[in-house]
Amino acid sequence: MKILVADDEVKLADALGELFRRNKFITDVVYEGEDAYFYAKNGDYDVIILDVMMPKMDGFEVVSRLRQNKINTPVLMLTALDEVSSRVKGLDCGADDYLTKPFASEELLARVRALMRRQSEFVFDELKFHDLTLNTSNYTLSCGQKVVSLGAKEYEIMRLLLANPIQVISKDAIISKVWGLDSDITENNVEAYMSFLRKKLFFIGSKVNISSKRMLGYFLEKED
Repeated sequence: MKILVADDEVKLADALGELFRRNKFITDVVYEGEDAYFYAKNGDYDVIILDVMMPKMDGFEVVSRLRQNKINTPVLMLTALDEVSSRVKGLDCGADDYLTKPFASEELLARVRALMRRQSEFVFDELKFHDLTLNTSNYTLSCGQKVVSLGAKEYEIMRLLLANPIQVISKDAIISKVWGLDSDITENNVEAYMSFLRKKLFFIGSKVNISSKRMLGYFLEKED
């Protein structure tokens, strides 16, 4: 599971990042509203932790812009203002939950888990494209009766491709969504994983190929 933490209180933001990492979440941390919007728009997160008062763009504007761009990632807003009007404004902008500072780490984790459970109710168990099926509950790829297991990164890449089957997805986009924007993964690593996945598609006998457009990226294509 992947979380974005955005708060201009650097020590708090870093502490929250460490809290989530200790609890086995992949976590990115930013300190400004514009960075929060950029990461949230491009990072494919499961939950976003968003402070209200941040420089360059406040939390209200960040969540409002995300919703305008059809990004429905659950957002938990943090605020030092224990005012009904502030909470109402955040919820009206598109936030899913609110937590007032100071708060207990156990409550924050519980609220994040609740948002993830709520989000999972809307996630399909399978993604399909022609003869290819990705089971999102057990990380398997199948074609007819043949099934192959995927590693964690293989699964994330295939999920991204199957969710956008005819869209060309750049290597940079794959790196940011699968490994994170601050990753030191290179394009060569992406190419290696595409090779692994192509071999697994061949193994299960699928007519679906992972095709590429030079200098642009990858997409799924069915053989004629």
